Amino acid sequence: MIKAGIIGGSGYTGGELIRILLNHPATEIDFVFSTTRAGKKVTTAHPDLLGTTELEFTGNVNLDVNVVFLCLGHGNSTTFLKEHNFSLNTVIIDLSNDFRLHNDADFDGKQFVYGLPELFKNEIENAKYIANPGCFATAIQLALLPLAKANLLQNEVHINAVTGSTGAGVSPSATSHFSWRNNNVSWYKPFTHQHLGEINESLHSLQENTGNLFFMPNRGNFTRGILATSYTKFEGSLGDAEKIFQDFYKDAMFTQISDEPINLKQVVNTNHCHIHLHKHDDILLITSAIDNLLKGASGQAIQNMNLIFGLEENLGLNLKAGVF
Repeated sequence: MIKAGIIGGSGYTGGELIRILLNHPATEIDFVFSTTRAGKKVTTAHPDLLGTTELEFTGNVNLDVNVVFLCLGHGNSTTFLKEHNFSLNTVIIDLSNDFRLHNDADFDGKQFVYGLPELFKNEIENAKYIANPGCFATAIQLALLPLAKANLLQNEVHINAVTGSTGAGVSPSATSHFSWRNNNVSWYKPFTHQHLGEINESLHSLQENTGNLFFMPNRGNFTRGILATSYTKFEGSLGDAEKIFQDFYKDAMFTQISDEPINLKQVVNTNHCHIHLHKHDDILLITSAIDNLLKGASGQAIQNMNLIFGLEENLGLNLKAGVF
């Protein structure tokens, strides 16, 4: 059995990891670390697990586990790893943005690999340190990578994406508490969102020069999921575009191309990304949808773990969406 540790287990991504790992046939949770809840039952933070586990949060870290997941706030993973020297045999999967960019990937002798399996599967299989992609970054990259591979991102790309409130983390804020978020929609960080850095690096690994990305992130009045619409000029037919995407994702277990328009509910609570293509005159519209906590975070982290340990890529990730 793979012994797993979770650092920062009281948040949303930590909770999703606990749920998946408890039902994963090849893993055993060794510890769930939390500085604020040490000694308390995991169900005090994740009451939906009542009757499923008797695990307790701990303030102690086992430095010899097989894999550790870092579910810390951005900037905190670097500090944590400086203070805790894990075994050379421990796989580290970081869910923050600390190591995603090329300039940050080499940390204290650890070379972090960007963990987007649809693009870097071979590198992930041979890695020990993974920088898990951001949620917006995952949805947008999966919408644009096939065009970059075909050298077709020659013009500017306009992206509009809306995310659920869980994307802001478990700590309440002025724009995440119910009375503000409910029956409300707003944008934030227009054209400057931090995920643009990793998106551009991935695109440029396939196409050296691409058109500018104009990204408008939005807060939605729902809990989880991301729906992104990206559009750019495309000279070919819709059939040409569909072939480009089908060929690119032919071996991708969790990314599917839909013939019909997609909606958010069909991917929430799954590790899947669904993509739909629409052509209007010389514009190609790509719609992509993911669950921000799963394919955008914890599910993709488990997907990466499976690849590293030579397991079936979808092991423990056969999660089903609900119709309603």
